[in-house]
Amino acid sequence: MSGNPHILVVDDDAEVREMVRDYLLAHDFVVSTAEDGAAMKSVLAQRPVNVVVLDLKMPGDDGFTLTRYLRERGPVGIIMLTGSGEVIDRVVGLELGADDYLTKPFDPRELLARVRSLVRRLSSGDAAHDEAPATMGHEVVMGRCILNLDTKRLYHRDGDEVPMTAMEFDLLRSFAERPNRVLSRDQLLDLAHNRDMEAFDRSIDIRIMRLRRKIEPDPQKPEVLKTIRGLGYMFVPAGQRQAN
Repeated sequence: MSGNPHILVVDDDAEVREMVRDYLLAHDFVVSTAEDGAAMKSVLAQRPVNVVVLDLKMPGDDGFTLTRYLRERGPVGIIMLTGSGEVIDRVVGLELGADDYLTKPFDPRELLARVRSLVRRLSSGDAAHDEAPATMGHEVVMGRCILNLDTKRLYHRDGDEVPMTAMEFDLLRSFAERPNRVLSRDQLLDLAHNRDMEAFDRSIDIRIMRLRRKIEPDPQKPEVLKTIRGLGYMFVPAGQRQAN
């Protein structure tokens, strides 16, 4: 995936469409809306869509019919919006190929987390197929987290933001832009714009240790930010760790 993810919100309720659109736009997604199946197909004909947020109960073509249509078109994420008591609808929707569901009424923060999680799963799947680091626009998968190079934010794969300092971001960006390259402490200080510290100041090691606690599946056995004895550190993307 390249650029900001494009989310299509399909719902016959104008208030729901506008609420979801405004909330996702505020979190750097590209968002289109459609009031029915015909409008959805019109958007799809004009540009690619990464995730469709799809209401099941609509006049004309309902969400089940549109889920089948979307699955026939190829890879696209589908999040269903269902009524709170409609368990059978959720089961049928998932069997037809939807990726996730959310019951109405819902908290937009939960929808945001589910959209982010689905986009990242789709991105990770593309990367695993290509045996390359999972990227989506300017986001890079780093262990159990996602680094957004544009917003300078770090997220868990479930969508929760992980606090980090400006120096930690500069270090992660330096690694993300140079995968599989050994970076010495001196190089890291240059890249992170912190020449006020000595090249072999242990503060670099302390920061790497803190970053490992945030991104490594097992910080005691780092596989993402690896120590190259006597040389420095190296970022090893997913799909390339067996060879290292």
